[in-house]
Amino acid sequence: MAGSGTITIAPAKRWRVRPDPAAIADGDWPPLIGRLLAHRSVTTTEAAEAFFSPTAADAVIDLPDLDIAVERLAAACGAGETVAVFGDFDVDGVTSAALLTEGLTALGARPIPYLPNRDSEGYGLNNDAVASLHALGATLLLTADCGTSSVDEIATARNAGMDVIVLDHHTVPPLLPAANAIVNPKRDAESTEEPAACGVAYYVLLALHRALGREADSDNMLELVALATVCDLAPLTPANRGLLREGLAAIRETARPGLRALLEVAGSDPAAVDAETIGFTIGPRLNAAGRMAHARLAFDLLVAQDEDEAKDLAERLHQLNRERQEATRAAVELADGILADEPKAELVMLGHEELPAGIVGLVASRLAEAHQRPAVVYTLGDTESRASCRSIAGFDITAALRTCPDDYFVRFGGHSMAAGFTARNEQLPAIKEHLQSHATEVLAGLDLQPEIVIDAELDLATHSSDEIRWLAKLAPHGVGNPLPVFVSRNLLVTNARTVGQDGRHLKLKLRAGTVAWEAIAFGQGDTLVTEGELIDAVYSFSPGYRGGLELRVIDLRPVANASG
Repeated sequence: MAGSGTITIAPAKRWRVRPDPAAIADGDWPPLIGRLLAHRSVTTTEAAEAFFSPTAADAVIDLPDLDIAVERLAAACGAGETVAVFGDFDVDGVTSAALLTEGLTALGARPIPYLPNRDSEGYGLNNDAVASLHALGATLLLTADCGTSSVDEIATARNAGMDVIVLDHHTVPPLLPAANAIVNPKRDAESTEEPAACGVAYYVLLALHRALGREADSDNMLELVALATVCDLAPLTPANRGLLREGLAAIRETARPGLRALLEVAGSDPAAVDAETIGFTIGPRLNAAGRMAHARLAFDLLVAQDEDEAKDLAERLHQLNRERQEATRAAVELADGILADEPKAELVMLGHEELPAGIVGLVASRLAEAHQRPAVVYTLGDTESRASCRSIAGFDITAALRTCPDDYFVRFGGHSMAAGFTARNEQLPAIKEHLQSHATEVLAGLDLQPEIVIDAELDLATHSSDEIRWLAKLAPHGVGNPLPVFVSRNLLVTNARTVGQDGRHLKLKLRAGTVAWEAIAFGQGDTLVTEGELIDAVYSFSPGYRGGLELRVIDLRPVANASG
């Protein structure tokens, strides 16, 4: 049991049950499923059928400059040109570089994959790397998951005689670089599709195969697209749902030795891989390479052909992920100590020389969630510092960076919810003052109490097994199509104990009427629960450790405090 007494954690999150929407009247599914579809803006039978069975073939979007990019790449493949493929150190950048390297090699080009070092180079193109790739004979520079904001660096490449194609999905700045083509869906203000950069690369390679009269190995490519879509939190628009659904199916039967080895070392069953497996098992291990060593390790794992090499790389990534977990815990403690001496502000910004560059983004995410404020965390360097930014709903962090004077940053870029920048140390106080002032203005009058949005209230004593079976048809889940969230009242706690490292998680047995449920509350091991207590719980359904279903508890309260 987790302890004696009642639950001691105050109910910090507001629970909001969505009102009953106007669901599809003629659907051949339980009423609860119709309600969940309506919550996801699916309001016709035709749209529902497409939602239940999205396909990559239906995932067609228009991309700016696609024809220009394909024409130049076709020429490079035909001539056997040396093509520099410049990626990024996160999963999206690594998978994009792997996808393009494999595809261009098969079509006749000679790609040179290049992934920057997070510590010494930071995010995005840099002039030293451009010069190095030109010296290696690259006549075409192809960026993947970066480049949209690289005005100076692309000018350097063009002045050296290199053509440049940008494949990206980041926010478009007022001034675009002088690349031959910039294939970025955000250039189309009317587009509602937001593929990850690896998704953009996939569309480019598909079009390139068609232009050259070649057949693409879609499954092989979609494995990588699925990894990027989940790990980069790409919204599950209709196109992305199709790419992810088929990509997951391909991963379950993957022929990639690296993916098989990584799943084995993590103790995951390939046949059961879903979006959660990518987000919590595969993704952290791939990202650990760029955070703790070099992203090239993750790249080499994805493209590995030798089984022994793949196993060695998988073990290395597994160990790096353990080191990353320890480093993150220490860094969060350090950040909390720094914040203890800081006045409260609408935007959290801090840095320290002992905050590793590879995990400042993770620390920023923890702080943004804990304080419900935008957070900026940087590694304090000798003369320059690199920062990661994470935001909250209602505050566009990249737009906030754009409000700063031009001389504040060496470089910056990102999305509405996540960004990064490099700045000279003498500019940091001015950046902090400006961003905090901007946040105070933007967030003024907003209620920033965290809220859990609940799809429906269920009586677990009389639930319909048919309804629960139908829930699986709503997958894959992610941004824009989250796992359905439910609330149930007056659940009897029949057993409670802590599990996991340092007792971080809370394992429960709950009873609704005569029906018993296994439940797990991740990260809530310090919640004190007494057997015999009645609680209200917010949860999702999840596959249990030993089969069947369990409740994945998101939040819980004693009945006396559970008014909402």
